[in-house]
Amino acid sequence: MLRTFFSLLLLVTFSGFGPAKAQESGLNAVLETHREMIERPSRRTIGPVLDDLIASKAAGLDVFFESWREKLVWQRKSDGRFFYIRELDDGDLMLVDLESGEEVEAVAKRDIKNLKPNSGVRAVIASALVQFQLSDPDPERRLEALTALERSPDASHLSVLRGAIESEADPAIKARKERLERLLTIQFGENLDARIAAIESFSGDAGVDARAALNPLLTTRMEVHREQPEGLNIARILIPGQDIELADAYQMLVDAGDARPIVPLDARKQALIENIVDGVVGGVPVAELSSQDARDRAYRQLAQSGVVPDLVTDQEQAAAIDGHVFLEVYNEPDAAITAAAQSALSQINTTVGLYQVADLALDGLSLASIYFLAAIGLAITFGVMGVINMAHGEFIMIGAYTGYVVQQIIPDYTISIIVALPLAFAVAFMAGVALERLVIRHLAHRPLETLLATFGISIALQQIAKNIFGTQARPLTAPSWLDGAWVVNDVVSISYIRIAIFVLALIFLGLLLFILNRTRLGLEVRAVTQNPRMASSMGINPDRINMLTFGLGSGIAGIAGVAIGLFAQVTSELGSGYIVQSFMTVVVGGVGNIWGTLAGAGMIGSLQKIIEFFNPSNTLAAQTYMIIFIIIFIQFRPKGIIALKGRAAGD
Repeated sequence: MLRTFFSLLLLVTFSGFGPAKAQESGLNAVLETHREMIERPSRRTIGPVLDDLIASKAAGLDVFFESWREKLVWQRKSDGRFFYIRELDDGDLMLVDLESGEEVEAVAKRDIKNLKPNSGVRAVIASALVQFQLSDPDPERRLEALTALERSPDASHLSVLRGAIESEADPAIKARKERLERLLTIQFGENLDARIAAIESFSGDAGVDARAALNPLLTTRMEVHREQPEGLNIARILIPGQDIELADAYQMLVDAGDARPIVPLDARKQALIENIVDGVVGGVPVAELSSQDARDRAYRQLAQSGVVPDLVTDQEQAAAIDGHVFLEVYNEPDAAITAAAQSALSQINTTVGLYQVADLALDGLSLASIYFLAAIGLAITFGVMGVINMAHGEFIMIGAYTGYVVQQIIPDYTISIIVALPLAFAVAFMAGVALERLVIRHLAHRPLETLLATFGISIALQQIAKNIFGTQARPLTAPSWLDGAWVVNDVVSISYIRIAIFVLALIFLGLLLFILNRTRLGLEVRAVTQNPRMASSMGINPDRINMLTFGLGSGIAGIAGVAIGLFAQVTSELGSGYIVQSFMTVVVGGVGNIWGTLAGAGMIGSLQKIIEFFNPSNTLAAQTYMIIFIIIFIQFRPKGIIALKGRAAGD
């Protein structure tokens, strides 16, 4: 009786709690219902739990999903209830209610356990979390959700994404959602017309994501049949010996169980060894098995005796192949889908080709601007004085190191670059004047001695730079606003540093044209360039003009060094990498002519990029081909693209 009494008492007690549990609603109630699944989740069983949670529309559900995925949900051992936690100063943990966010009680860590779903479960949770993130008030979180969908899309995301498009207020994010919706429709859409419309919408689109969605639709597999079947989306009929190797075709028949397998040589050899009796195998003495024909004869004797499987003759293989049809079949069963994908990809390839040409032109223009900056000083020096200055590259190196030193003093990269440009010009200008005064002047009209002297000075300057700065490359850091690239689409892009160098080249082009055409110095330089004797008789001091011209050319090389150092490591050999291209630019364009130098830089820069495009893995070969082309070009136009008038014409 007493036992029955206690049983009834317990029944009444828990019955009293029953209605309260039944009335409890929201997140905690759903979690309590699926407690066992949440305690021991798996990728296969967690789906219904997530569906019930989403259907409940409980408050704080998105925060719970995210916390659960990040292993931030805990369970109280005493009653199995779930909480968030907050660490207290004394080492205990404060339980926080999942829905209200209110503090419940402080407990010791041993009284609770952490829910740690495995990677598979976390992936499923992340997939469910997307629908909340796509409608999150924070635009950054919506963009993060879109990025996550782009990385690992799933068929279940399509309906969620469609529902989040209408409520999107941000035009840029909405456009991105609509694009992703079309991409997912291509992959997971169930309506044929909608899939075809989505495919056609990407015709001519150069995006990598579009090609990534369309290319799988045209993947194929090879099949073999006794006669051509109906109902397959056939890409083409394969002709053995042309579209597929005969050996591969026969192996397909073997794999399909329609032909006897070919006994490999190793297996035949092993069979002969295993069947040697008294020095004879298959009626052939072992001593005579020195040729393949003898070994095959012995093997056939064994096959006739039923000891080993018979060999497959060439005639048997040919007959088996002739009796079958070999097909390349699309994995996509619907022919309308593959036809639309082929058409769209054809237009995409045309568009990508045009964009590649544009990207190649931008690369050539960028390289041409670098060559122009490096060569314009040499063009002025060479054109006015006729001096082959092999140390011109070292003035580029001096400018780069000047920029590096300035950045060590001025940590702000923007200000340091602004200071470095005129300072590099001044330092290189003074170095050029010193070289002209001390060496070049004394070797006037002796080109071989000038070449050798400047070559020696080039080596000396490199060694001095190594002694001062060491052999380790020094960084010349660009300002943060020059980081990244101007991206037109997935094909065309150009770095901001290259754009800045192009603008700098344009500025110097305009500045030099102004100096040469609108100033007295420019008038005197042009006079000395065209006819130094006549200029001298008109009161112009050719020595002074030569000095200023050499200094001006060297100063411009110093500025080019700062520009080049922004994307190349600054070393003592920095300038030597541009001296050959600089001379080629000057010679091809026309000695002493700014417009000629611009044309030469454009030709050489574009030519080098074109050659590299067709041979990207071998830049040395590209430079070799370019030099050969220039040698041939000079044979037909020795005075360059724009020939210099005056003295050069007379010489």
